[in-house]
Amino acid sequence: MSRKPIRVLIVDDSASVRQVLSSILNEDPGIEVMGTAADAFAAARRLQNELPDVMILDIEMPGMDGLTFLRKIMAQRPIPVIICSTLTEAGSRALFDALEAGAVDVLPKPRIDTRVALMETADRLRHAVRAASQAKLRPREPRMQIEKKLTADAILPPPVLGRVRHATDRIICIGISTGGTETLREVLEQLPANCPGMAIVQHMPEKFTLAFARRLNGICAMEIKEAEDGDEVSTGRVLIAPGNRHMLLQRVGQQYRVAIKDGPHVSRHRPSVDVLFRSAAQYAGANALGIIMTGMGDDGARGLLEMRKAGARTLAQDADSCVVFGMPKEAIDLGAAERIVKLSRVPQEIMAWPQAGAGAGGENARGV
Repeated sequence: MSRKPIRVLIVDDSASVRQVLSSILNEDPGIEVMGTAADAFAAARRLQNELPDVMILDIEMPGMDGLTFLRKIMAQRPIPVIICSTLTEAGSRALFDALEAGAVDVLPKPRIDTRVALMETADRLRHAVRAASQAKLRPREPRMQIEKKLTADAILPPPVLGRVRHATDRIICIGISTGGTETLREVLEQLPANCPGMAIVQHMPEKFTLAFARRLNGICAMEIKEAEDGDEVSTGRVLIAPGNRHMLLQRVGQQYRVAIKDGPHVSRHRPSVDVLFRSAAQYAGANALGIIMTGMGDDGARGLLEMRKAGARTLAQDADSCVVFGMPKEAIDLGAAERIVKLSRVPQEIMAWPQAGAGAGGENARGV
């Protein structure tokens, strides 16, 4: 029996945007646009009769703004919501408010200036809808051509085991996607200023990562910034890969630094977790801790396995605490995760790791 398509309601005051979004989504046989609405009031009337599997919602609308409408939805009849707004390009405070209010993902308005831009927009939008349809919502208060799926081979060659020259410092690499913004905040807020340096790939639109990093930097003890080419990964510092560019770990003498590179999408993402994790396997080996967390798809699963084979400690977030148990599940199924941990345990695992010794490559994954 064929699976029912994911039913989507589009809420945007621009008729042209509604048309473009509808056309993109209807090209996917697994997605069906059940309707559109020009404002929150029309959408509310539609919701009285039937609930979509996913709602795509603009922020700037007449009458009632999208953020107010989102809060009402999540307080009364929670459904997976994707924010699609021009405000994502500026990384405005409204976007973080939307994520805190319960939005599953945020996307910029579709780009149609070139065919390549439209294809990338379409692929990301469909991926976001599929991920949102699987999301486990946390309680809140009152047919276009599909890009070929590439591996990390497109950016750097596989690691050669036994050739890692160890530096003194330990390093932590995290890969995360759908549901990751609030998940990362929960983890990073609990870490001390002397925590080992971190490199993080969070699947996120271009320009949004800068505002995200600045927001976290204002509430966390560690220094958190959007990574720039050549930045050092050092104690007390967190580097977040810039949207739409890959981030690789490198060794320069006894230091770890990051390289920011263009290149094709890897595992259908840029930045790609697989690229970061493979570079960590090459240059950090047993000095690294790899963590894969909530998100749809399999980006990072193979890279985490390469890290484990290189001697790194590896963790995967458990199903119950994930918004979308996709990326961690793929890593667990591959045998890439040494241990499976709930979200509430991740900060403790990070703080205990420098005293725990190197990875135990052959152990079976176990839940904590």
